[in-house]
Amino acid sequence: MVSEPLWKIEYPFESRWHDAGGVRMHYVDVCGAADASAPLLFIHGNPTWSFLWRRLIRHFSATRRCIALDHVGCGLSDKPQDYPYTLARHIANARSLVETLDLRDITLVVHDWGGAIGMGVAGQIPDRFSRFVVCNTAAFPSDLMPSSIALCRIPGFGALAIRGFNAFVRGALATCAMKPLRRDVRAGYLAPYTGWRSRVANLRFVQDIPMHDGHPSWSTLVQVEKGLQSLRRKPMLLCWGGRDYVFTKAFLEEWVRRFPHAWERWFPEAGHFVTEDAHDEIVQAMEEFLNDQPAARGPRHVANRADTGTALAVRP
Repeated sequence: MVSEPLWKIEYPFESRWHDAGGVRMHYVDVCGAADASAPLLFIHGNPTWSFLWRRLIRHFSATRRCIALDHVGCGLSDKPQDYPYTLARHIANARSLVETLDLRDITLVVHDWGGAIGMGVAGQIPDRFSRFVVCNTAAFPSDLMPSSIALCRIPGFGALAIRGFNAFVRGALATCAMKPLRRDVRAGYLAPYTGWRSRVANLRFVQDIPMHDGHPSWSTLVQVEKGLQSLRRKPMLLCWGGRDYVFTKAFLEEWVRRFPHAWERWFPEAGHFVTEDAHDEIVQAMEEFLNDQPAARGPRHVANRADTGTALAVRP
């Protein structure tokens, strides 16, 4: 009898499948509470998958419905080789899941490229979304790109590095978490990306980052940015790893400029994988954010002490 991989102990959820235009998109839908209203919807970026959210799902599913998808090409979803791995298609797939499950009063939780995808969906159907938890991401154009990602966009070299040597996933595991990841956790992140064919979306995501107005996904990202305007008065919690070399403090400041009433949490010792480095602190911040009913009381700006990243202090 073959035993299950150890990482599945970390991710003990039943797999579900959504038909995304003839392609199977994997997701989990976990709820230990009788009342399944006001769900949490988790959307990951690249090169992760819904495994990124496993501990938050285990915590919050005791009282809330938690749904986490794997983008097509990622995680346990199908990985077609000839597929339009574009921002617009990922937005359409996520929106299709939201509408198929008829999710309403959603708290959207996003990270990395999941920010543009998730906020893209919310901007199209804002009435279904109530609040947002935003972790080290962007949903607007920027000319900032780390050299390591720029290298992976070099024709030929990028494909060899990402699809041939799994450099993007392995590089992320080596540099994006400041706390050492256990062996089973590393195995969980690596599990879906075992060979050339399974890493197709890792490369396509990198190639699809629109850095100029001639890029095919530029107009889609501009539309995502415009959609943020309709979400400005909805409560938002910003959870930011201060040692992220991808989505730096400049991105956090841009979110604050656009959402001046957002709650902020700054974790100076956390990296890009902020949910790994600051899990307990994020759980506490989310509990306070979700239970304080900011929509009913009106927006307020909550900031942390920059020296510790632990205190919540009201700022007018």
